[in-house]
Amino acid sequence: MSFKLAIVGRPNVGKSTLFNRLVGKRLALVDDQPGVTRDLREGEARLGDLRFTVIDTAGLEEATDDSLQGRMRQLTERAVGMADACLFVIDARAGVLSADEIFADILRRKSARVILAANKAEGQAADAGVMEAYSLGLGEPLRLSAEHGEGMAELYAVLAPLIEASEAAEDAEAAPEVDVDVDEDGQTAAAHTPTPQRPLQIAVVGRPNAGKSTLVNAILGEDRLLTGPEAGITRDAISLRLDWNGTPVRIFDTAGMRKKAKVQDKVEKLSVADGLRAVKFAEVVVVLLDAQIPFEQQDLRIADLAEREGRAVVIAVNKWDLETDRQGKLRELKEEFARLLPQLKGAPLVTVSAKTGRGLDRLREAVLGAHDVWNRRISTARLNRWLAAMLEMHPPPAPGGRRIRLRYATQVKTRPPGFVVMCSAPEKLPESYRRYLVNGLRESFDMPGTPIRLTFRSQADKNPYKGRKKSTPSRLRKHLGKPPPGA
Repeated sequence: MSFKLAIVGRPNVGKSTLFNRLVGKRLALVDDQPGVTRDLREGEARLGDLRFTVIDTAGLEEATDDSLQGRMRQLTERAVGMADACLFVIDARAGVLSADEIFADILRRKSARVILAANKAEGQAADAGVMEAYSLGLGEPLRLSAEHGEGMAELYAVLAPLIEASEAAEDAEAAPEVDVDVDEDGQTAAAHTPTPQRPLQIAVVGRPNAGKSTLVNAILGEDRLLTGPEAGITRDAISLRLDWNGTPVRIFDTAGMRKKAKVQDKVEKLSVADGLRAVKFAEVVVVLLDAQIPFEQQDLRIADLAEREGRAVVIAVNKWDLETDRQGKLRELKEEFARLLPQLKGAPLVTVSAKTGRGLDRLREAVLGAHDVWNRRISTARLNRWLAAMLEMHPPPAPGGRRIRLRYATQVKTRPPGFVVMCSAPEKLPESYRRYLVNGLRESFDMPGTPIRLTFRSQADKNPYKGRKKSTPSRLRKHLGKPPPGA
């Protein structure tokens, strides 16, 4: 188990900037306004030869009620409890505030290992704040500048003995090693089978307040993500690893995506961009709808985006526990789905209740089924038998009286399935005929819902004599009395 370091402190002291510095990527959203981070975000940190898990937390607030700030504080306190050490960050330029003193006292009681860091400590303007930090009674403060990368050597010197001691304790408690056959995506399993090293990547997307974080918490079996009645609580695209009933999974909880015209706030723009990146990295995208207002215009845009990105798509309808006429509503949903999203024809539509946990088994089966179809490969022989039958049923058009010839088909890629058909005049083949072939692929090879990429290419003429002038044979030249060429 990796050593865990939780970064805690007041809002806007630079915790997310320091988190990004340690993981070496811009994973956490960073902005000048306080309170951008709300959920716990974990990342694999690298500091010299040290490897450990770092946790970015929400800014510690003084609220202790059930308000949004109070729930954020509870989540941060939970991170303190699960971490091996806490890095308590203060703003060296602002100095020690009363809130810092309160939180220092809380950390002193809750965590055995607290490292004090004075961030934004570059320049002489921070000297006074660094000296004030001694008054917190947490030892000598580390002078850091997360933005400029200063003080990382000092942080390494403090963390190294803690990590070494933690690893030594784990080695002492470890059970004797047992030889186990581990399939690392090798020869016995299919190439697309999820493994702990390469888990199945799932992104949960949708409009604000559809219940994405609640759904992820239900799948995890714990309140890991911040939830509540307020719309737009989630800002970062949080990725979490878990074993979902035997399937290694990495699931992304994303921020709600509103219409572009309504997104004015800079942080919300960053949140939406973070969610779009999660869609691009995912293998399966779960588009979560609200059963009370399903298939809004924005829902259709989000589903279409996932299809255009070539991801396997599962439509999940949440808040199903609030429905009374479930059979009638389900029939209505299926009709709307077929009418409004024809590009996802046959994609699974699952009803769930994130609040009660009902329907999660069906959702898991739909996700695994969509992932399997997304990775499907069809042999060239089967494809060409299928193509011959499709041509016999509906021959291609004959523009200008000359019929387009489709010679053969082959699959060139998976994830999503991609096919190439060699033909005589691809530029003259209408879009309607391409749709006819795509629908035939879905039905004949059981590939419902997954994006299918079908390309038509012109086959170059292999005749080596094409374009040459006809010449008179030598025996005829002699008979006709013609001089030989070059005479």
